[in-house]
Amino acid sequence: MLALTGLQANAQELKTEEEKTIYALGLSIGRSVKMFDLSPAELELVKKGMTDAATGAKPVVELEKYGPNLQPLAKSRQERAGQKFLETASKEKGATKLPSGIIYKEIKAGTGSSPKATDTVKVNYRGTLITGTEFDSSYKRGEPAEFPLNGVIPCWTEGVQKMKVGGKSQLVCPAKVAYGDQGSPPTIPPNATLVFEIELLGIGGQGADVPRADPQPKK
Repeated sequence: MLALTGLQANAQELKTEEEKTIYALGLSIGRSVKMFDLSPAELELVKKGMTDAATGAKPVVELEKYGPNLQPLAKSRQERAGQKFLETASKEKGATKLPSGIIYKEIKAGTGSSPKATDTVKVNYRGTLITGTEFDSSYKRGEPAEFPLNGVIPCWTEGVQKMKVGGKSQLVCPAKVAYGDQGSPPTIPPNATLVFEIELLGIGGQGADVPRADPQPKK
């Protein structure tokens, strides 16, 4: 484990602002490597590398030689972690796996009509990576989004058509029907499986007064 100069890695024992900031540095580093889906033994290797770099110790391997391997490793591990997440999500109560690989789960049933791919929809939504990191939210912007359903990622085009106005659902989107190999830098890495919670508020101007399932005040 990395030494914390006598401190325990417990937020309750971090007394000064500097200690809390240094702990936040660890959180930031941890989130940046989470995409590698590391085992406990692999995480120890990461800690060893960090310690050697931070203390000036002689490295066990040459960064110039093995550094270029990081991007291919990140890609393969991202794909592996995404597949594991999809398998777990498909086993949740009420979840349905669509032919495209999308995992659809109704959170709240709607009572209105369902949109077609050619319709314009009005939605509130929250998008996260499988790590839980939020990359987009209409709630935080304080207003719903409105767009043609056939003008967004295929996961949305297919999944939202299963919803009814007033309903709320979760979509777990494989990378191939989200942003694929390119991702959407800087917030969505390549080959990322994505999770969306979506409320369908209206279709082409219909249902605009349907109340939100989780009302949130404007910031």
